[in-house]
Amino acid sequence: MNTLHQQKAIIFGGSSGIGLASAHALRAAGAEVTIVGRNPDKLAAAAQETPEFATAAVDGTDPEAVKRFFGQSDEFDHLVMTIGGGTPPMPFHEINLSGFRKAFDDKFWAQFATAQAGSRKLRAGGSITFITGAAARRAIPTMVPYAAVNGALDAMVGPMALALAPIRVNAVSPGVIDTPFWGNMPADARAGYFATVAKKLPAGRVGQPDDVARAVRYLAESGFVTGTVLDVEGGIRHATL
Repeated sequence: MNTLHQQKAIIFGGSSGIGLASAHALRAAGAEVTIVGRNPDKLAAAAQETPEFATAAVDGTDPEAVKRFFGQSDEFDHLVMTIGGGTPPMPFHEINLSGFRKAFDDKFWAQFATAQAGSRKLRAGGSITFITGAAARRAIPTMVPYAAVNGALDAMVGPMALALAPIRVNAVSPGVIDTPFWGNMPADARAGYFATVAKKLPAGRVGQPDDVARAVRYLAESGFVTGTVLDVEGGIRHATL
């Protein structure tokens, strides 16, 4: 069912992982989709796979580049932000402050600046969807910086929904998802970690990008949902890890 027919969506971080899966989900709902990323090769590969996608090479961590992009854009209906990385798990006393600040720059400030600039071109009734992370509400002692960054994004959702109404503002909070985020971990170690987590999750498995993409589509389609953080984490908040 093409519920987003004749609507336009822009996805920052849309060339791989959750962002690319979300692009496919919104396209399947009928939206015209532009994927934005800073890696031209990844963008070209995604566009070759799905020629219907428009692409734009923009560094989401550069506020001025983001402003220029939206300054040249037409009005649109949905903005999804999967920008950002994360700091590796580490003991509290080993946290490096410069790395902590970079985590905020790469995700919190990048998503905030993109939302601020993009909201000026969003049509009434459109939507903004942040991608945050379950560590914001699941206490994991080795993930203090990641919890702080995602918690700050989660905390903005309600106030922004009021400030930008009738534009809707929501977030999807994923748990452990099998994406390129884990690419720096050796394959055997990654598979072992996923297997260990899967045994402890009520869902019985780690997530896939499509799990999160379905939630992104739901929030874009659901005109009566705003100010919400939607958990897509397989029950991790209730599990003993």
